[in-house]
Amino acid sequence: MEPQPPVFPPQPPSDRAAWNLAIETSGRVGSVALGRGPDVLEVRTFTTTLRHAVELLPTIDETCRTHAVPGRSITQVYVSGGPGSFTGLRIGISFARGMALAAGSGMVRVPTLDVVAQNALDLPDPPPSVVVMLDAKRGNVFAAAFALHDGRYVAATSPAERRPDEFFASLPPRCAALGEGVAYHREAVARAKLHVLPEVLNRARAETVYRLGHDRAERGDFTEPAGMVPLYVRRPEAEEVWEKRRGAG
Repeated sequence: MEPQPPVFPPQPPSDRAAWNLAIETSGRVGSVALGRGPDVLEVRTFTTTLRHAVELLPTIDETCRTHAVPGRSITQVYVSGGPGSFTGLRIGISFARGMALAAGSGMVRVPTLDVVAQNALDLPDPPPSVVVMLDAKRGNVFAAAFALHDGRYVAATSPAERRPDEFFASLPPRCAALGEGVAYHREAVARAKLHVLPEVLNRARAETVYRLGHDRAERGDFTEPAGMVPLYVRRPEAEEVWEKRRGAG
């Protein structure tokens, strides 16, 4: 009898301490986190930047071996879904899709800007609102605003490509800025009088992907692997160039 495909969304496991895995490959530095139930047990960061294809599988394998966890024992996999690096997102999401299909793991997409926003909680006095931005080229930013609510930053706007001055003018007072896009748009950030948070807070972290992913799983917010694609906000530049050339031809 042929094995039946997994049902999505998966049924919540009866064992509240089931093994779960989080993958973060949206930026220059990748990482993974392994845990049981809501608890993160170990986080491993890749040793080199921009080598996610080389380091992802060995890092996950070594982490699972350390805790004697077979790959098929991973009940849920949480993955940073973008926006971010085109290549990095594809690598992380492809691996998560493969695990979900092979092991029947529940798959949860976690918006990357939400992940970065939570870094502001590391501060002794977290700001009431933050804006997370990435560079979108052409003078634009990929950005979304978040408000502090019950000890967590909750999205106040959807992530989108925006003109910096126009978007920053709509933000509330005392809004702080973080994300890799700050360095590319310092003049616009200064004009808006946004408080720039320390650069160390700009990187998305697998442990945060884990915690946000587990919360979504508890609400039944799973993603079917076949429908899981990265959130780019806009299409890859290569596709746009190809369409322009095709139109010109």
